[in-house]
Amino acid sequence: MRRTGFAFHEHCMWHDGGPCSVFPAPGGHVQPAGAAEHPETKRRLRNLVEMTGLVDELVSLKGAPAEEADLRRFHTRDYLARLAEMSELGHGEAGECAPVGRDSYAIARRSAGQAIAAMEAVLRGDCDNAYALCRPPGHHAEPDRGRGFCLLGNIPVAVKAMQARHGLGRVAVIDWDVHHGNGTQRAFWDSDEVLTLSLHHDNNYPLGSGSLEERGEGAGYGYNLNVPLPAGSGIGAYLACMERVVLPALERFRPELIVVACGYDAAALDPLGCMLLDSTTFGRMTRMLVDAAGDLCGGRLVMVHEGGYSQGYVPFCGHAVIQALADSTIAAEDPAAAEIAQWGQQSLQPHQAALIERAAAMLEEIG
Repeated sequence: MRRTGFAFHEHCMWHDGGPCSVFPAPGGHVQPAGAAEHPETKRRLRNLVEMTGLVDELVSLKGAPAEEADLRRFHTRDYLARLAEMSELGHGEAGECAPVGRDSYAIARRSAGQAIAAMEAVLRGDCDNAYALCRPPGHHAEPDRGRGFCLLGNIPVAVKAMQARHGLGRVAVIDWDVHHGNGTQRAFWDSDEVLTLSLHHDNNYPLGSGSLEERGEGAGYGYNLNVPLPAGSGIGAYLACMERVVLPALERFRPELIVVACGYDAAALDPLGCMLLDSTTFGRMTRMLVDAAGDLCGGRLVMVHEGGYSQGYVPFCGHAVIQALADSTIAAEDPAAAEIAQWGQQSLQPHQAALIERAAAMLEEIG
């Protein structure tokens, strides 16, 4: 068994995303509904890990709120001030689909703090790898605004903190959330020290973001890779992405730390995605990265929770990932996995393979 850290704080569950953060926004003929980004998706994962007993095999981590100095390495001073003001008022919009409620700024700082704590524990050697159960999520947040339920860039903030505190060199950030990791891409757009690689639904959210042609700029050219997968991509397509793009990219880059923006909205039962993954596949992809981290960077691997909006299915996907990180025999029986795996179009399709090969051809820029 490995020493796997688990960063969680109940305060993160208290962010109020409001009653209107659904697509499309209510009004006209659209009846108001509950928030898509809801604490129960994350809290139920924490509950399942406890119910199976897996939590007893993990190293408990509770990160302090991220410091202002850490936040300012990525976010602008003006944006942080506006976010604090809206949070004090108890309402506001940090950006498109990024509502702010009472104490949201403090809670978002706590969320970024979980990512920092997970990375700190791994870099110090207290844990072999770690999982940060963050909320609100972060991979859409940009320097001067929130987007897509995200208020602060949890991964950019944490990575930049590790670079400043520990002199951390090369970092690879793999994003398998179904939506493009635009915020993380922007954070490291011109850097050759951070490889960003996003597997996502082609032109879903944000619109006009995450194409193959977005490669980085200056010293960072070639160190940003996007694999914009067609709708309906399933197990075969994602495993092919891992085998033909992600693992070869890591081999070329030779990172000192691997970070995963770990969203579960590519799961077949997610209401905001249209991909076909089951929980078993998330576990398989995690094991691939555990092996890669063992070969390349002393096993240093950190998962940071992002999206995933099925309250019933996210817990099984997350449990499979944490079980793989910990190399544990404790499993959660997923009642849907066997059926999902038998759905049509789960094998790699020719149009998916063609897109993946185009992405794989771009790896030569990584040095």
